[in-house]
Amino acid sequence: MSVVLGYDESPGAARALRIAIEVAAAYGEELVLVYGAAAPGLRDGAEYRSHYDAIRQAGRAGLEHALTAAEEAGVPAQVEVLDESPAQALLDAAERHAARVIVVGTWGESPMRGALLGSTPHKLLHMSPVPVLCVPTEDAS
Repeated sequence: MSVVLGYDESPGAARALRIAIEVAAAYGEELVLVYGAAAPGLRDGAEYRSHYDAIRQAGRAGLEHALTAAEEAGVPAQVEVLDESPAQALLDAAERHAARVIVVGTWGESPMRGALLGSTPHKLLHMSPVPVLCVPTEDAS
């Protein structure tokens, strides 16, 4: 089994990383750090490829920080950057790694805004067959 974390260096990501490391350590599970790198819009052409490459590079850089934090805590971890939307990337990773839980950060948007705009935590809460832990930012606690 594993703990899957959606990590993107958003305002809620730092606290979600700490919580995911704690959960993985408590259960003796591997931490799978996931970044969905699909660029918005059509998936063909030079413009898409340019956006995708930039998003993928930013995701890799952010995940390196998270990987270092997990290793410093003694939690085995691996990184996945997937060409999918964040929610779909997390769902697919959770299935492949037999996730115990998916952990995602929130950044203070209202539940109504999340429902209307389709936030990743909102999508996961409705689509995931495994539990989803939504971690609020430090300010929300």
